[in-house]
Amino acid sequence: GQKMLTKCLTEALPVSRNRKESASERSSSNGAFSNLLFPIAGSMQTKMMAQQQMCGRLFTLPVTCGVNNQVSSRCTMNKELESPHFGPSQARIVNEYTEAQLQEIVKKMRARTSIYKEKLTDPVLSSPEGSPKKPPPPAPPKEEKKEEDEAKFEGDHYCDMLCCKFKKPPLKEYLKKMKLPDSIDAYTDHRYVVWLLIVTIAYNWNCWFIPLRCVFPVQTPSNLYYWVIIDSICDICYLCDLLVFQPRMQFVKGGDIISDKVEMKKYYKSSLKFQFDLASVIPFDVLHFIFGFNPVFRANKVLKHMTFFEFNDRLEAILDKAYIYRVIRTTGYLLFILHINACIYYWASDFEGIGSTRWVYDGQGNMYLRCYYWAVRTLITIGGLAEPHTLFEIVFQLLNFFTGVFVFSSLIGQMRDVIGAATAGQNYYRANMDNTVSYMNTYTIPKVVQNRVRTWYEYTWDSQGMLDESELLEQMPAKMQLAIAIDVNFAIVNKVDLFKGCDTQMIYDMLLRLKSIVYLPGDFVCKKGEIGREMYIIKQGEVQVLGGPDGTKILVTLRAGAVFGEISLLAASGGNRRTANVVAHGFANLFILDKKTLNEILVHYPDSEKILMKKAKVLLKEKGKPTAGPTQPRVDLASLFAPKPETPKLFKAMLGLSGKGGLAMLLKLKTAPTAQVFHSKYVQISRKNPREKLTGFGQTCMKSWSR
Repeated sequence: GQKMLTKCLTEALPVSRNRKESASERSSSNGAFSNLLFPIAGSMQTKMMAQQQMCGRLFTLPVTCGVNNQVSSRCTMNKELESPHFGPSQARIVNEYTEAQLQEIVKKMRARTSIYKEKLTDPVLSSPEGSPKKPPPPAPPKEEKKEEDEAKFEGDHYCDMLCCKFKKPPLKEYLKKMKLPDSIDAYTDHRYVVWLLIVTIAYNWNCWFIPLRCVFPVQTPSNLYYWVIIDSICDICYLCDLLVFQPRMQFVKGGDIISDKVEMKKYYKSSLKFQFDLASVIPFDVLHFIFGFNPVFRANKVLKHMTFFEFNDRLEAILDKAYIYRVIRTTGYLLFILHINACIYYWASDFEGIGSTRWVYDGQGNMYLRCYYWAVRTLITIGGLAEPHTLFEIVFQLLNFFTGVFVFSSLIGQMRDVIGAATAGQNYYRANMDNTVSYMNTYTIPKVVQNRVRTWYEYTWDSQGMLDESELLEQMPAKMQLAIAIDVNFAIVNKVDLFKGCDTQMIYDMLLRLKSIVYLPGDFVCKKGEIGREMYIIKQGEVQVLGGPDGTKILVTLRAGAVFGEISLLAASGGNRRTANVVAHGFANLFILDKKTLNEILVHYPDSEKILMKKAKVLLKEKGKPTAGPTQPRVDLASLFAPKPETPKLFKAMLGLSGKGGLAMLLKLKTAPTAQVFHSKYVQISRKNPREKLTGFGQTCMKSWSR
């Protein structure tokens, strides 16, 4: 304080601040200053003593003194400055400037003291002093930038094609992407799904074409070379899956994910899948050199079925509409069974003799299509086929009919389950819609309300794909619910200024309590005068705030991310009245957070509660305190008559009852025993002059005493 006071005094005195002045100039300025302050003094000693006395008294001023001390100190300064050593103008100038500086110092010190006191009482508040800024990083020298640009230019590869020149990534990047990891997660790595697709294609090639090549004469010496090439590619896929991919698969043991190479290999070798995979790659094709090229030796390739079913499971897990693939897969099962039946029918026809009877294949047309057509009509039991004649034909036909009934009924039931699962949500929506319409018709709800209900159902289903999101989330653990809520709603809630600075975990807990509600065009979100107990956050759509004399003027339009009604959560009186109507403009999806839910959350976060309470005080100061609701008029017999007109002021003055003083006096006279004094006084006056009239106040006092 003394340093700041010294600074003010030096600024008040006209001392030269030019550092480049000479000693003579300084002495001359000092002399001029002394002459200005003391124009009447006779000697320099008198001047110095007077100056020291004045400065000494100024420095003894208490900075943090009260109002009385400040007034007394200012009076002493005024007396000194008004001495004969000072002129009236100089004294007034120095006095006013010094007072202004001192007042400014006191104000700053008091403000600083109040800030630190508030920080000591509430440690949540941050320090008023700004944190030091991080210095910007030094710019790299130009030479290093040039080297980086040259290295970047060398790393880029360009390919010339026709007249164009386009950028091509180097081969190292391709190799990095193609490099297999040490362990593969079957549930998250999509590259593994692609590899399973390749193995599944090879498996389907063997399943479809091995029976075809065994029965139909499609494999000839002229095209044998092509069959061998494709078979070899399929065998390579089987070997890569056995030696490269499957030993790298992670597995779960005792709740832990095992990714060790040795452990993964041991686990795979001890599994049943390894036995089937190993049996499917046994090279029985070497027997071709002894017995000739016969597709029967490749029958063990069909044992790779576990990889096929694994691909189905992984693909359904990553597809958005898995039911479409299920329908395609079920249809493929039906076509494959018909394919096997067609192959068996051609084999039976060849065994009986092509064209030997009317039941067998007659050898005309496309042999595969004709046999497949017969298989379809037999398994689906359409009828209209030639009657079997021999015992072999009769037994074959009976077995075919039994198999067809069993297989076809199983596939039809599976198809029904797939389609039913795909439309389960739609059926649930239709059932709720029908029940609601039936309820409204039972109680004769107006058509306008029924149409709005139907509109709400249709829009909610089209926008969300479900009627209530909470039903889906209830089946998940709390951590998964929180993760989904953060991804969906955190970006919206984080924009709310009210919750900035609060604990992040408190905001996470609040996300799980938000309720999503859809409002139709023209619906009132809240009405003027009603008690507000919720806060609204606009998720999608727009709302309009209406006001004016008739309540139809659009004051403001709020869009997605806006918040209104937040004061209702923090009002200490338990809620405030709405001051305007809020109407949905179009379809609006809003999040609602009520006061009870917020209080339940803040019990576990006292620091966040303090921050919210401080912000509530600021909001209430800015927007005003909660207004009281409109008073209900009293309904009684008095309301049937017109109100009594007010008594004129002149008449009140004549009666002596105007103001609160007269009324208070009457109340005292009714209870105090001093009323007897007025009675005795009245008796004395009446005896002296019986015709003298009392004033209105005296008459009133007598009446009150008599009562």
